[in-house]
Amino acid sequence: MNQKKTTQNQPEMASLLLGAGFALASLIILPAVAQRVGLGSSVTIALRGALMRAANRF
Repeated sequence: MNQKKTTQNQPEMASLLLGAGFALASLIILPAVAQRVGLGSSVTIALRGALMRAANRF
Protein backbone atom coordinates (compact mmCIF):
# COMPACT_ATOMS: atom_id res chain seq x y z
CA MET A 1 0.00 0.00 0.00
CA ASN A 2 2.88 2.39 0.70
CA GLN A 3 4.24 1.74 -2.80
CA LYS A 4 0.97 2.94 -4.35
CA LYS A 5 0.99 6.09 -2.22
CA THR A 6 4.58 6.87 -3.23
CA THR A 7 3.75 6.42 -6.91
CA GLN A 8 0.88 8.90 -6.64
CA ASN A 9 3.16 11.54 -5.09
CA GLN A 10 5.82 11.35 -7.80
CA PRO A 11 3.97 13.48 -10.40
CA GLU A 12 3.24 16.09 -7.74
CA MET A 13 6.89 16.21 -6.71
CA ALA A 14 8.03 16.48 -10.32
CA SER A 15 5.65 19.37 -10.94
CA LEU A 16 6.80 21.09 -7.77
CA LEU A 17 10.47 20.76 -8.70
CA LEU A 18 9.85 21.93 -12.26
CA GLY A 19 7.89 24.95 -11.07
CA ALA A 20 10.59 25.82 -8.54
CA GLY A 21 13.21 25.52 -11.27
CA PHE A 22 11.29 27.91 -13.52
CA ALA A 23 10.86 30.36 -10.64
CA LEU A 24 14.57 30.23 -9.81
CA ALA A 25 15.46 30.72 -13.45
CA SER A 26 13.13 33.68 -13.93
CA LEU A 27 13.99 35.49 -10.69
CA ILE A 28 17.73 34.92 -10.36
CA ILE A 29 19.40 33.32 -13.36
CA LEU A 30 17.63 35.15 -16.19
CA PRO A 31 18.34 38.71 -14.94
CA ALA A 32 21.99 37.84 -14.30
CA VAL A 33 22.45 36.40 -17.78
CA ALA A 34 20.53 39.27 -19.37
CA GLN A 35 22.73 41.81 -17.64
CA ARG A 36 25.86 39.96 -18.67
CA VAL A 37 24.74 39.74 -22.31
CA GLY A 38 23.42 43.28 -22.36
CA LEU A 39 19.71 42.73 -22.96
CA GLY A 40 17.35 45.57 -22.25
CA SER A 41 15.08 45.53 -19.23
CA SER A 42 11.94 45.20 -21.35
CA VAL A 43 13.29 42.05 -23.01
CA THR A 44 14.27 40.65 -19.62
CA ILE A 45 10.78 41.32 -18.24
CA ALA A 46 9.19 39.65 -21.27
CA LEU A 47 11.38 36.57 -20.86
CA ARG A 48 10.62 36.47 -17.14
CA GLY A 49 6.89 36.60 -17.89
CA ALA A 50 7.20 33.76 -20.39
CA LEU A 51 9.05 31.61 -17.86
CA MET A 52 6.48 32.29 -15.15
CA ARG A 53 3.62 31.39 -17.52
CA ALA A 54 5.43 28.16 -18.37
CA ALA A 55 5.82 27.44 -14.64
CA ASN A 56 2.08 27.91 -14.09
CA ARG A 57 1.24 25.25 -16.68
CA PHE A 58 2.75 22.54 -14.50
